[in-house]
Amino acid sequence: MWQESDACRRNNRVVIKGGCDNNKLSGACSPVTDERLTMLPRNFTEEQQMFRAAYRKFLEKEIAPNVERWREQGIVDREAYTKAGEQGFLMIWPDEQYGGMGDHDFRFEQIIIEETANVYAGDWTNTLHSRLVGPYLDRFGSDEQKARFLPKCVSGECILAVAMTEPDAGSDLAGMRATAKDMGDHWLLNGAKTYISNGINADLVVVAAKTDPENNPHAMGLFLVERGMEGFERGRNLKKMGMKAQDTAELFFNDVQVPKENVLGDPTLGFVYLMQGLAEERLIGAVGFLAAAQKAFEVTRDFVMERKVFGKPLSAMQNTQFQMADLRTEIDVAQAYVDQCVAVHNEGKLTAEDAAKAKLYTSEVLCRMVDEGVQLHGGAGYMDEYPISRMYTDARITRIFAGTSEVMKLIIARDLFSDKFAPYIDRT
Repeated sequence: MWQESDACRRNNRVVIKGGCDNNKLSGACSPVTDERLTMLPRNFTEEQQMFRAAYRKFLEKEIAPNVERWREQGIVDREAYTKAGEQGFLMIWPDEQYGGMGDHDFRFEQIIIEETANVYAGDWTNTLHSRLVGPYLDRFGSDEQKARFLPKCVSGECILAVAMTEPDAGSDLAGMRATAKDMGDHWLLNGAKTYISNGINADLVVVAAKTDPENNPHAMGLFLVERGMEGFERGRNLKKMGMKAQDTAELFFNDVQVPKENVLGDPTLGFVYLMQGLAEERLIGAVGFLAAAQKAFEVTRDFVMERKVFGKPLSAMQNTQFQMADLRTEIDVAQAYVDQCVAVHNEGKLTAEDAAKAKLYTSEVLCRMVDEGVQLHGGAGYMDEYPISRMYTDARITRIFAGTSEVMKLIIARDLFSDKFAPYIDRT
């Protein structure tokens, strides 16, 4: 488990051992203290700052050195999960009886997301495992299901995935064709899913399927499909524009007999269950997108300060200064909003609409940042050996997954033209 000794104290201030060299993909580190703040102060507890220091040290040793190899092989080694699990970094929220810390404070996951992005390891879908899929077991799983699955999820022995998307059903879950038929002592699952993150590595997949398509097309169940179940097959590891190390696969279910004890909650309320997790899913996205934008800014800043044009640094050009000032402002304003969303989420009050705003804006900010970053790098920005090139291709998916930007705008617009709309001056 992580220890307080992984951070040191100096003048009653936590000094974090870490901070990455932006000129290298290796993630080499240098000291970071609060004296280097160039934005509004952030609200993390002393324990969380020490957790950040310990997690950063873990990333330096176990994750950053492997990122390049994982990208080349198209999948993260399973050992990344077990090593994180061994040190208590994989799943924070599960109760101690399952091996976790029993702390649901989202700021722990925010730290994990930010630090992972800082070493160019955003392809490693540890947060999808721990905070996007795992909570379905917490919210809707029985005590028996939690006892059966959570300990190995916490340790990293059991990797999680969720299967919603189908060839003809992405943002529109109503178009789902996968079905599960009640056979008395089990459910018979049939269908196909695509673009499933962790699709190759996953040992346990939460599969959404319609349970009464003829009489109630909205009835949907969530089924726990385990590795090795007869009829459960995986397709190829899909080749993607970016996120090269993240295994993304097609999944096929051909007469899979799912035991009744592998159904999450009510087999007709799966759609409702999925909707309950969307605000957090989009907040996870927003935190990650912004962390990537912060890193892209730093990479670009370092480059333009070193790159000489007409005998002087590119950073001395007014156009560069104005572009970077605009981007710095956008990122910092977005960070203030996202941090506030995290605080509200910890109180259980984050709405779908506010989460949609965070997801929409941060994905757009990230894409602007990496586009300007490539432009300011010039020809170097088009070379794979420069981090900004990979950041550019990795970023494009952010305006698509967890709900496209267009869907986010629909959610926001539906709210602002509804009877719930309140004038700014009346909001508290």
